[in-house]
Amino acid sequence: MRFFTLSLLACGLAQAQTPASRPAASSPTTASESTQRRPEQRIQHIRIEDSDARIDEVRVGSETKSITVQPKGGMPAYQVAPVSGERSWKILGF
Repeated sequence: MRFFTLSLLACGLAQAQTPASRPAASSPTTASESTQRRPEQRIQHIRIEDSDARIDEVRVGSETKSITVQPKGGMPAYQVAPVSGERSWKILGF
């Protein structure tokens, strides 16, 4: 009986020392929990208008996502890339 008890104790100690089969960072619950803890970012729609054009800007948090310029006088609207400053026009908008 004593041998049986000692062997159970030894097995329990051996299992307690074996590492987990998969790391905690790769578990799906950890990823979803970290997504839920991230604070919601504020979305701002900013419109600036003067006598020559109307500029609409969309910001998420403090980062500008899109800039649209609508010149007055019948000219077509265009997009300005927030990072590079390049302009692009929509030719056929439906």
